[in-house]
Amino acid sequence: MDWGRAKNVLIYAFLLLNLVLGYQLWIDMREQADTSLDFASLSESTQKVMKEKSIQLLCQIPSMTPQLPKITYQYVNGDSVGRQVTLGEHIESQLIFKERELVNALKQSIPDIANYQYDPQASEYATKSELERIQEAGAAGRFVMHTLVDHKWPLFNDQLELYYSEQRIISYRQSPVEITAVDDEEHQKMMPASNALKTLVERHLPPGSAIKDIQLGYYGQVYNSESQVAAPSWRFTLESGDMYYVQGISGDVTVTSPKTEKERE
Repeated sequence: MDWGRAKNVLIYAFLLLNLVLGYQLWIDMREQADTSLDFASLSESTQKVMKEKSIQLLCQIPSMTPQLPKITYQYVNGDSVGRQVTLGEHIESQLIFKERELVNALKQSIPDIANYQYDPQASEYATKSELERIQEAGAAGRFVMHTLVDHKWPLFNDQLELYYSEQRIISYRQSPVEITAVDDEEHQKMMPASNALKTLVERHLPPGSAIKDIQLGYYGQVYNSESQVAAPSWRFTLESGDMYYVQGISGDVTVTSPKTEKERE
């Protein structure tokens, strides 16, 4: 066996592997840079207003502007809250941070759990009625998950609540939804999150606000109707727990607060 030749082959193989890994690292870093912006990327006028109103930006600004349609959805059981179901076997609560393991642990009880996404922001704040449901479940708290549109975008109006106590998930409350695209609805390009932020800063956010999270998903005001409409929207979560939804096409703004349980335009 020609050991010298074999050695050269190994050296070239390692060099090629390093080139591939280096290229992949460069791609990952580029994608990461392309998916978020910082405070300096905002216009001078927006930065000026933020400084004048002492508004803090504690997170990155997403730069994606996908083309998305409006959707319609309806609750399968006609109930937006659902009923509480006790788990036969309690689940370790830390699995909420391990998506695959959580799905495996709950798929027998919640077959469509794989199409839900954990929402740490909604989990942190609860309205009076939600606190009552937590107490009714005999739980210490809850994790909130949202069903996904096209397996990617959370529907903020829909909530799967996982109740936990003593570091274990003990029960859940779910109201499954059926989602369809609006007939003849065109896919329209979203306004950038930076533009939505500009609108909020200049017209809606009170002085001293601190923005801790910005996320893209679907949201729509709920009406007394069997079928509901939701549009792609930017959700801005403040440290106070207030959430501002900026409709991605029209720019309409809706705010929800855990203190009032009411939507305001």
